[in-house]
Amino acid sequence: MRILLLAVILNWNLLSICGDEENKDWWQTTVFYQIYPRSFQDSNGDGIGDLKGITSRLDHLKEAGVGATWLSPIFKSPMVDFGYDISDYLSIQEEYGTMEDFDELIAKAKELGIKIILDFVPNHSSDKHEWFIKSEAKDPEYIDFYIWHDGKPNPDGGRNLEPNNWVSVFYGSAWTWSDKRQQYYLHQFTKQQPDLNYRNPKVVERMSDVLRFWLKKGVYGFRVDAINHLFEVEDFIDEPVNAFDPDPKSYGHLFHYYTVDLNEVYDVVYQWRDLLDDFKKTHGGETRIMMTEAYANMSFVMRYYENDEGTRKGSHIPFNFLMISDLNGDSTARDFAHTISKWMNYMPVGFTANWVMGNHDNSRVASRYGVERIDALNTMLLTLGGVGITYNGEEFGMVDYKNISWKDTQDPAACNTNPDVYQKYSRDPERTPFQWDNTKNAGFSTADKTWLPVNPNYVDLNLKAEKEAEHSHFKFYQKLTKLRQHKTFQNGNIKVQALSKYVFAFVRELRDSDTFVVVINLGANAEEVSLKPFKTLHDKLKVVAAAPTSQYHEGDEVSTDDLKIGQYDSIILTDVNHINNFASKCCGCNMLLISSMLLAWMLALNNF
Repeated sequence: MRILLLAVILNWNLLSICGDEENKDWWQTTVFYQIYPRSFQDSNGDGIGDLKGITSRLDHLKEAGVGATWLSPIFKSPMVDFGYDISDYLSIQEEYGTMEDFDELIAKAKELGIKIILDFVPNHSSDKHEWFIKSEAKDPEYIDFYIWHDGKPNPDGGRNLEPNNWVSVFYGSAWTWSDKRQQYYLHQFTKQQPDLNYRNPKVVERMSDVLRFWLKKGVYGFRVDAINHLFEVEDFIDEPVNAFDPDPKSYGHLFHYYTVDLNEVYDVVYQWRDLLDDFKKTHGGETRIMMTEAYANMSFVMRYYENDEGTRKGSHIPFNFLMISDLNGDSTARDFAHTISKWMNYMPVGFTANWVMGNHDNSRVASRYGVERIDALNTMLLTLGGVGITYNGEEFGMVDYKNISWKDTQDPAACNTNPDVYQKYSRDPERTPFQWDNTKNAGFSTADKTWLPVNPNYVDLNLKAEKEAEHSHFKFYQKLTKLRQHKTFQNGNIKVQALSKYVFAFVRELRDSDTFVVVINLGANAEEVSLKPFKTLHDKLKVVAAAPTSQYHEGDEVSTDDLKIGQYDSIILTDVNHINNFASKCCGCNMLLISSMLLAWMLALNNF
């Protein structure tokens, strides 16, 4: 009988663990919102967004259900790449305000319960940074703070040739000659953005000091820009040519085996994670986090979570760009189901998923997938679980302004080309000013000319109109952010299934909690589908949320056998008999319990 009792106790513990609610940290379930400061809100009428403008609009983030916001760079900069060329990591860019303005922003955000994350740009500085100026002058302290090279001997005499064939992400050679130092320096982006030398431990420590400075100012972490560019091979060999891109100045002309994704990158990331963890231990408070940006293959991205041995932790949120890189408006339900599962399957056990739909470097969601799918994409973003990341304006469906003239173009990636091809390279269309209302400049600025032109569609598409409408993209977004606070969406399992070419669904389940079903139609036609592939569901489901154009309303009851879903529709359903249904099939625990009980009885009888 003792054996029987032990078996029952052991298996009851197993049953209670399976699917139980976890204690999640603040960042694991929140919605992050990227603000592009230059385009968010202008407070002083100069046509450029600023910190006071952001502070004045933080209530919108609270209203939208956002828990944290990361700001594109606000540091002192010549603005060649609009803040990604930093001349002083410890000062605020004058156009954006003062350190006092930043302190006010932190205080207001704290009052609203919104955490501020800063964009950290470690790969390069501005060529106007004191470090580069001293390095170019061969100051002994800074002589190897950057990547310098003599170049290759010129067989025709004269100045040495460039060290190799490396090209810049922003078009053209990655090497620029310094007359002052009589050497070439490396820049993987613009020539005004020289690459720092992370093989010099002094550089790592100086950048670590930057992190500590802003942590003490009250930020909750950093989004680390272009992290996989941090190291290059030391022998500077040529990169192999990609024959499918014949332009030798194009970044796509080469396969980048020697300038990105080197093993040394991860060690620096692990060091910075230790720094963040140590800061919390020393100063208390909540977890300070790291988000990393690396457009790389999955095996490389996953190493940002932890090292191969699992002994060192790295990024809390290695950005998941699959929704940008692998999917588009032509993608099918099977493509979406596969892509979602791909990230979940690759992700190490015990870590947190994240979903990125858009950002300042890529065409807006509504433009990339089609304006008719914005609600479907926001539904997916906010109900998949883990971290959801929204780019400002996509909560109500802003679109790219593609007709920006060559004269008004600002993006260096485009300006480095020419009037015939600039639109192919420009990121300006997704960076246009935020459309608050239908007044002058969409309520963004009182200036006669804004730094980028406002999309003319602001007269009809603006946040004020969305808030006043009975049904709108924004109101549906609000409903989704509230719904994701439910413990099933925060902690539940997920099962994804393509139901037809354009309709897919996923079930979110959690023991002793509501079961939810999210159904999304990406296609232009209404369809009738069956949810029977999800074996745990009962016959009748109830609508808890539906897209603004849906035929369904909250409280409607539908059948799992013949669910009718309209074109581009997205609905969220709950199982009327959720608790009994899920508990009875939780990971097969009950079957295991019964089997173990029978085994225990047999052992007990044998003992007798």
